[in-house]
Amino acid sequence: MLSKLLWLLVSPGNLLVLILTAGTALLFTRRLAHWGRRLVVAVTVGFVVVMVTPIASWVALPLEERFPRPDLPERVDGIIMLGGAVNPPITRDRGEPSVNDAAERILGFAELIRRYPQAHAVFTGGSGRLAGQDALDLREDLAVRGALRQVGIDPDSVTYENESRNTWENALYSQRLVKPKPEETWVLVTSAMHMPRSVGIFRQVGWEVIPYPVDYRTRFGGRPFVRFEFDKQIDALQDPIREWIGLVAYRLMGRTDSLFPGPAHDRTAAQAGS
Repeated sequence: MLSKLLWLLVSPGNLLVLILTAGTALLFTRRLAHWGRRLVVAVTVGFVVVMVTPIASWVALPLEERFPRPDLPERVDGIIMLGGAVNPPITRDRGEPSVNDAAERILGFAELIRRYPQAHAVFTGGSGRLAGQDALDLREDLAVRGALRQVGIDPDSVTYENESRNTWENALYSQRLVKPKPEETWVLVTSAMHMPRSVGIFRQVGWEVIPYPVDYRTRFGGRPFVRFEFDKQIDALQDPIREWIGLVAYRLMGRTDSLFPGPAHDRTAAQAGS
């Protein structure tokens, strides 16, 4: 709950508006009007930077390129997809599955299920909402079942974990549910931007996975681009900022194995060098 409340204050769009509001209020004071002018100018510069530079791509690129798409082995024992790709409230209200910008998670999950029909398929995701935690019809598994059915996957062939509220609980609760064995090969499906934190968490709970990133938001080869559209740029900045904050916070809480988790061979080389 605390993390959700703090994000309301530090998300880029909200933060700029809060600073602008504070600056405007100070303009009407005698002693602090000069600070008000500085804050208003700073926010104006921030708005322009977001609108005319590829800052969202610059922030997202290191996250998305941290784990390249791997060559998968011939045999896979399990496939696990992290939640965050559906809109449970709209699904409930409209009576059909509603997906969001991370819908590629579902498509990638379905692709791997077809490729490895013998593998144990698992979806993990409950509700990350501040309110309505106990409402079963606001949990993600119901929307995911419908979305899988629409892409030709039997939803009953998937195991669902629907109690988790964040990525740490995704890994922990799923591990308790399926009890993966050390010799098994599991593939983790989530957004490329979210993969570093996710892999770090799975390693921390003792579950080695093969990262299978999907849902890229930046261009191939790391080429940034300028949209010159403030609304889209500020929206594109939200997720990478959240991930960087999450990486720092989770490392401080001991929930990841490193500050910026990377591929297994990088970690092995670092350990050998130390």
